[in-house]
Amino acid sequence: MAKTIFEEMGGRYERQGDYLIPCIALPAEEEQPIGTWGQRHLDYLKQYRKVTYTNLLTSGRLNTYLADIDRQAQERFERLIEGMKQAQGITERLKEENALEWVGRMNNIRACARELVERELIYQ
Repeated sequence: MAKTIFEEMGGRYERQGDYLIPCIALPAEEEQPIGTWGQRHLDYLKQYRKVTYTNLLTSGRLNTYLADIDRQAQERFERLIEGMKQAQGITERLKEENALEWVGRMNNIRACARELVERELIYQ
C-alpha cells in the first residue's frame, strides 16, 4: 500500500475499530501566566477571530502570544493612568485633603484607560 502524504511527512495512524485515525498532538508550549487582559483577548479570538486562534493554537504559540498581549496591555494601562493623573493634576495631596473626590476621579481615569487599552490591544 502506498504511503499517504501525511505518512511521508512523518505522521502516523492509529487503528480504532475499522478506522485509521491520524495521531495528531499539539506542539509543547511553555506555560506562562496569563492575566485579565490576556484572558479577554483569548475570549475575543475564540469568538471573532477563529482562524487566528486556531493557527496560534496549532502552532504552539498561543500561550506566548497571550502572555505578550497581557504584558503590553498592562504596561499601556499603567502609562495611561499616570499620564491622565498628571494631566488632571491628581496628586497625593488631593488624596489627603479630599479622599472621596480622589477616588471618584481615579475611578474615572481607570475606566477611560481600560476603554483605550481594550480598543487598542484587546478587541482588535
